[in-house]
Amino acid sequence: MSSSLEENPDALILSDDPFHPANLIPELCRSFYHLGWVTGTGGGVSIRINDKAYIAPSGVQKERIIPTDIFVLPYPLVEPPSPHTDRVFLRRPQKNLKESACTPLFWNAFDLRDAGSCVHTHSQNAVMATLLWPGEVFEISHQEMIKGVRTGGMGKALSYLDKLTVPIIDNTPFEEDLKDSMAAAMKKYPEAAGVLVRRHGVYVWGADWEKAKTQTECLDYLFEISVKMKLAGLPTLLTEQ
Repeated sequence: MSSSLEENPDALILSDDPFHPANLIPELCRSFYHLGWVTGTGGGVSIRINDKAYIAPSGVQKERIIPTDIFVLPYPLVEPPSPHTDRVFLRRPQKNLKESACTPLFWNAFDLRDAGSCVHTHSQNAVMATLLWPGEVFEISHQEMIKGVRTGGMGKALSYLDKLTVPIIDNTPFEEDLKDSMAAAMKKYPEAAGVLVRRHGVYVWGADWEKAKTQTECLDYLFEISVKMKLAGLPTLLTEQ
């Protein structure tokens, strides 16, 4: 970090640009709060720009986050973030805040997919999908909104004719402890654009914040309609008998 940033690390988060990550993250959190995705301080958003990762704080009212609440970490870290290591910050809030408990999982998206953004929600649609699909994957086909999801979250857009698959992992008492099982699911299902966490929520990533947001919205739509179809006795895969 340059000497000027060392002297004034707040320069990393203070900007008049509405598309600066420190301005975008609070805006996205407010939007997701009103969708019911990050209520009760749950969920989180991260944006990576080149060698810097911007992370929302943990345990705060997501609709009230402001730019000065944002953490900035270097990317990559010498040692990837885990619950068992101290983290290096380029900038941390003056308030007594803690970086998002999702940080090690955001790093999975950065490291394994080269994602530019990762979103974590506690959407009821996602949770219901994990309860109605008891196996290790959620699947749906022949829905128009599948076209808004990209292969691996980063590649070409899927087709209406493609089957969409999202792996499901089991929840743990502590968020950070999902890191290894999430990474394993991402490696096993390289074409998935997200990972569902049973009785918890979902992680979705993209090349940038817009694609991560779009895919989160499309997946949530698909979770919601698939739950309604399942409860109505309709097949979610058109090939099902």
